[in-house]
Amino acid sequence: VQLVESGGDWVQPGGSLRISCAVSGLSLSSTGAGWYRQAPGKQTELVATITRDGITSYEDPVKGRFTISIEDAKNTVYLQMNNLKPADTALYYCNVVTWNNIFWGLGTQVTVSS
Repeated sequence: VQLVESGGDWVQPGGSLRISCAVSGLSLSSTGAGWYRQAPGKQTELVATITRDGITSYEDPVKGRFTISIEDAKNTVYLQMNNLKPADTALYYCNVVTWNNIFWGLGTQVTVSS
């Protein structure tokens, strides 16, 4: 199983960015996925999750601004981020949980600053 994040970049406050996580070795339609982030000097925190049935959940700091989705044809999970704030600066990781294992990617860096 391999998870590869991409799309991280520098963006100005108020801007938008979409990051991706391409998954191989298992089907997201069977597992769902999640996005986490780790800001400098802080612990890793949950950002958003999506179940295999498409039910989404968001943590309060990103509600109304971020959208998680899965494209089954590409077996890829996305995180659309709008109205970005400096506090969103972090290394973003995707995560997949199966009945007996947890898989992580290496992360993609998102930097929000003027």
